[in-house]
Amino acid sequence: MTASAASDPSRSSHYVNDALYRQLINNFTDWQDDARTVADVAVRDEFRRLLEREARLLDQLRYDDWLAMYVAECVYWVPSTPNAGDPRRAISVMFDDRRRLEDRIYRLRTGFAWSQAPASRTVRLISNVEVFDTMCDDARMVRSNFLISEFWGDETRVLTGWAGHRIVRDGAKWKIQAKQVNLLECDQSIRNPSIIL
Repeated sequence: MTASAASDPSRSSHYVNDALYRQLINNFTDWQDDARTVADVAVRDEFRRLLEREARLLDQLRYDDWLAMYVAECVYWVPSTPNAGDPRRAISVMFDDRRRLEDRIYRLRTGFAWSQAPASRTVRLISNVEVFDTMCDDARMVRSNFLISEFWGDETRVLTGWAGHRIVRDGAKWKIQAKQVNLLECDQSIRNPSIIL
């Protein structure tokens, strides 16, 4: 493998290392502090619109547009413990880097992802969006509540919880660096969550 291929997050998980795990845990620990809450309504609305767009793109199965909302070296984390913990030591429902997200999207498009044949129909509701300052001017933490209604086969199920997004400035745009999806029933038996939450 060439050096450029080794550093391409679509081909290699080179950036998923101990430093990334330490940074991830640090970023997602004790960040929901009232003293860090951004009170500016215009700023909050900017990030609320970003989360609403993410939800709409997923409902419309526009996976390439959705993934374009993420920086190249990103993490998508669905803990299976109520307090998230350390993904190196605790079981996760999903813990995906860029390469794994691209694999997941590819598989959904093959027609051989039987749990998504036919594709689920979903509606995502996003509410209670709060924006928090970080130690870095080019990064914000955003908390939101979500409710996902999924219809598949002859069944409708509801998944609910809250999400934490670490959003960073990438050139002129804000993009998602890490997303932590905290399901209300994360430590219970969850039927194959084959949709992207």
